[in-house]
Amino acid sequence: MERTRTRAGAAVFLMLILGHLGNALEVPLDLAQPPTITQQSPKDYIIDPRENIVIHCEAKGKPHPSFSWTRNGIHFDIDQDPKVTMRPRSGTLVVDISGEKAETYEGVYQCTARNKHGAAVSNNIVIRQSRSPLWSKERNEPIRVQEGEALVLHCRPPAGLPPPIIFWMDVNFQRLPQSSRVFQALNGDLYFSNVLKEDSRNDYICYARFPHTQTIQQKQPITLLVLNLDAVNETVAALFNETDFFSDGSVEERKPTFLIPSGSSSSKMVLRGQVLELECITEGLPTPEVSWSKLSGEFPDKRTSIVTFQKILRIVNVSDADAGEYRCTAHNRLASIHHTIRVTVKAAPYWITTPRNLVLAPREKGQLICRASGTPKPTINWAMNGIPIENSPEDSNRKVEGDTIIFEEVQTGSSAVYQCNASNEYGYLLSNAFVNVLSETPRVLTPANQVYQVIRNNHALLDCSSFGSPIPKITWFKDSQSSTLEGDPYLLHENGTLEIYVAQAFNSGKYICVARNTLGIAENHVYLEVKEPTRILKQPKYKVAQRNMNVVFECKVKHDPTLIPIMIWLKDNGELPDDERFLVDSDSLTITDVTENDAGTYTCIMNTTLDHDSASAELTVVEQPDPPTDLELTDMKPRSVQLTWIPGDEHKSPIHKFVIQYTDSLHDHGHWHNLTHVPGSKTTAHLELSPYVHYSFRVLALNAVGLSDPSNPSHMYKTNPAAPDENPSGVKGFGTERDNLMILWKPLSGLQANGPGLQYKVMWRQKDVDKNWTSVTVANVSKFMVSGTPTFTPYEVKVQAINNNGIGPDPAVVTGHSGEDLPVQAPDSVQVLVLNSTLAEVHWEPVPPKTVRGHLKGYKVSYWRERSLHKHNPHRVEQQFLSFSGNKSHGMLPGLQPYSLYLFNIRVYNGKGEGPASSNLQFETPEGVPGPPSFLRITNSNLNNLTLEWGPPNDRNGHLTGYILKYQQVNNSNELGPIEELALPANKTSVTLPNLKYSTRYKFYFNAKTGQGAGPVITEEAITIMDEAMPSRQADIATQGWFIGLMCAIALLILVLLIICFIKRNKGGKYPVKEKEDAHTDPEFQPMKEDDCTFGEYSDTEDHKPLKGSRTPSNGTVHRDSSDESLVDYAGGDGQFNEDGSFIGQYSGKSSIRETAEAHSPVNTTAMNSFV
Repeated sequence: MERTRTRAGAAVFLMLILGHLGNALEVPLDLAQPPTITQQSPKDYIIDPRENIVIHCEAKGKPHPSFSWTRNGIHFDIDQDPKVTMRPRSGTLVVDISGEKAETYEGVYQCTARNKHGAAVSNNIVIRQSRSPLWSKERNEPIRVQEGEALVLHCRPPAGLPPPIIFWMDVNFQRLPQSSRVFQALNGDLYFSNVLKEDSRNDYICYARFPHTQTIQQKQPITLLVLNLDAVNETVAALFNETDFFSDGSVEERKPTFLIPSGSSSSKMVLRGQVLELECITEGLPTPEVSWSKLSGEFPDKRTSIVTFQKILRIVNVSDADAGEYRCTAHNRLASIHHTIRVTVKAAPYWITTPRNLVLAPREKGQLICRASGTPKPTINWAMNGIPIENSPEDSNRKVEGDTIIFEEVQTGSSAVYQCNASNEYGYLLSNAFVNVLSETPRVLTPANQVYQVIRNNHALLDCSSFGSPIPKITWFKDSQSSTLEGDPYLLHENGTLEIYVAQAFNSGKYICVARNTLGIAENHVYLEVKEPTRILKQPKYKVAQRNMNVVFECKVKHDPTLIPIMIWLKDNGELPDDERFLVDSDSLTITDVTENDAGTYTCIMNTTLDHDSASAELTVVEQPDPPTDLELTDMKPRSVQLTWIPGDEHKSPIHKFVIQYTDSLHDHGHWHNLTHVPGSKTTAHLELSPYVHYSFRVLALNAVGLSDPSNPSHMYKTNPAAPDENPSGVKGFGTERDNLMILWKPLSGLQANGPGLQYKVMWRQKDVDKNWTSVTVANVSKFMVSGTPTFTPYEVKVQAINNNGIGPDPAVVTGHSGEDLPVQAPDSVQVLVLNSTLAEVHWEPVPPKTVRGHLKGYKVSYWRERSLHKHNPHRVEQQFLSFSGNKSHGMLPGLQPYSLYLFNIRVYNGKGEGPASSNLQFETPEGVPGPPSFLRITNSNLNNLTLEWGPPNDRNGHLTGYILKYQQVNNSNELGPIEELALPANKTSVTLPNLKYSTRYKFYFNAKTGQGAGPVITEEAITIMDEAMPSRQADIATQGWFIGLMCAIALLILVLLIICFIKRNKGGKYPVKEKEDAHTDPEFQPMKEDDCTFGEYSDTEDHKPLKGSRTPSNGTVHRDSSDESLVDYAGGDGQFNEDGSFIGQYSGKSSIRETAEAHSPVNTTAMNSFV
């Protein structure tokens, strides 16, 4: 991806600075000033005789100047010539040449612009009429030349003004072909280094085009006849009666010779700034080759070119350094020659310092400088108001010193225009510069409140163009600062421009320009805005796309928000195609259904008014290759052929390989199969073939995109039949019954058959018993059954392919077995070794191989748990099986139950099935660790003790020796305390733990043990009840989930009751609320009425806060009512309130045990108040 970024940077800044600092002094036109020439015609003015002559002369001044002309040094009285007019308020002359010859007005003209403060003059304007004369009539005789000789066809066009452009064409206006042998010289002649027979023609025509009049003149056609030596001999023989003037008919070779320039050296003069053209034209046979070198240095790289088949060396914009010796070398195989050209560079005058207008206040001093250079050195002449200064009135305050005029204490009224003329033999320079003496207060010419915008990190130039006499001094201030802007980062130029070389955001603001001289002061305000640069943040990336896909080029840009951006997309530096498939979004370009024509370089350009940024990315459109073409079969042999093809278009994705496919119209018509493949760099393949196949081939090309379409099929190539080259594969023999042998094989394909009449010769014999083979020939099948064989007997088998042309190679022998039968013998010497309570090892004596009567697959052990050795576990487990593959003699029985009686037997098995089982043997497993206790629950919970009950393990796995109980405290953050351990006897099923901490959660770990160790642990949790002296512990209960749930349920129930009561009242029911309210003497206590669902009104007091909704009698006791019953029922029937009013009823994970006190005590009102 390529990226370019252009800002208002160095190039633009250079142009601006030259514009700011290089302008001549401008005097406002409302002030008195001498004339200044603003426009004039060129010094050498060639006019078209068909158009009016316009000689320009424009000037400005205050007062506006008048104009006059001289012609050939004599005053030109315009009023005396009715054909000549001068434009109003202008010095431009218009000459009407209708009815006149333009050449009448040829001459040297000069314009003078004059007012009371001085006179300015123009250059000498030389008026010449352009000319395009006709070719003189001539008759060109045919040119006859011997083949191999050099030749020049002269053009010699008529002299025109300006000189014509020459070219050679034929009668059909087609340019004649040129080469290093035939070429056009600078003078227009056509040179032949040597002529050939094919150069003969009758229409060599030279054309001259006159650019000013846009006319073309034609020379008469030239006929060229090139004669070979045989024709020359015949011509000479006819003239001189000789039969063989030239003894040899071959063209004689020649060494190179210079035609232009001649000799070994020459010289050339060229003016500075013009074009140097050095020409080197040679002849010879073979055609000489030309090369150039500079003996005194190197060619200037960017200004040098060698053109016209190395014949012309061209250097443009010649400088003094281009002077020196240049060598032209011409060589062919016979010799090499050299020519040296000595180049001298002269120069018409050119400016070193141009005189500039001078504005002076009275009694000021100044100087005009006019410096020019040239070769030879130019002469400087001064004039004042068009009159040579030596003939002008003397002024004691003026002194001329060569190229400088010095003014001392100028006086009012001494304004004038001075002319400086620098001339030598090659030209002249003329410049006007005025001296304007006036007094003027400062004025700032730059428009007020002008806004300058610049991109950050670029140059900023703030104008303060001013005028005043004396010349004002410029100072700059920023915003309200009192200090002048001097030094880094500011640079104040002579013309008042303030430069900030690297502008930053903090440089933005208001700038004040102050112009001051002895007569007054003026100021101006300008504003600088420093903008953020435009940057492409996400550039488009190189894309490779398949045809018909969509492509998205992203171009995300960041720019200054105050600048208006314009996004432009280009393709190959041109506009996007006018196609609806190209979709331009704010930050992307989408191309849908890509085609090959869409490939190219895409550039996104973000333009603002100040800068732009651009980035490019290439799109390559790829697709699968075109199919190969022109398939050709060569080098055809019985078993091979050479296939060649021409690749199709790669579509910009290189071909990796070619796939060669074939179809067999004889055996598998219409189905194509891969035959081979070759690298993509090859276009030929050597193909190995099979007999008796009717081949057709096709080729596919593969690149990164995919496979091409198949090529057109090649011509059919038929191979002759032959005997089979191979036999069937996959031959094997086995029995399906105890008295047979099945022989199987994989048949040959049609391609492998090699000929018609494919059959198979099946052969077999009993291994190590029969010497001779029994055979049978069968048709093209895949199996054959041999019957009446002995059980599980080894046989050798082989299968051979046969066709009408012969038999296949000697087949390989394969060993197989006839059919199997069930084993007849059980394993002997069966033993068992108990390793631990869950693992036993069994051993046996393998059965004799003959009794297996088949392939030994392994041994199978059947075992089962008859009963537990403990009286509490008498149940029997169903039978289990373990198989041991191969000819094993022992095996492991894992996963046994400890402390149990097991029975087992063993039998052998083969591919047919299992043999008889051995006699049942038994063994006992020793004790193991017990299983987990059957349950653990908390049956009683008091203030400082808990009772636990448990059941023995279901799987005791031996004699229980006791239990282990561990427990520890759990605080509110679920942190565990130290573990307490308690050993319990085996005959115990409960225990009470005393001295526990009140209102504390405990976690219990419980397991059983035998003589082999402890079994797995079960856990349970419980909480002791709360001490009434610690009401602060209520917070623990309030944070319990069960308690929060209970309170929510009560609140919901009360809400439902309120809604029901409200509905009944709205229906018009009568409730004796008022009477019941009046019956109470205590205004602070209004109980709830059960019959009307109403509530009394309550107010808080400092002494008592009766529970809302409770029924508290005046004696302070609380009787059990329906509320109490509902809470007890919720707690499972044994609920109890503690003295602090909290409900006792603990819930633990799995036990679902609820412990309550046995009796219900009266509860005082204080306790009830704390309940909610």
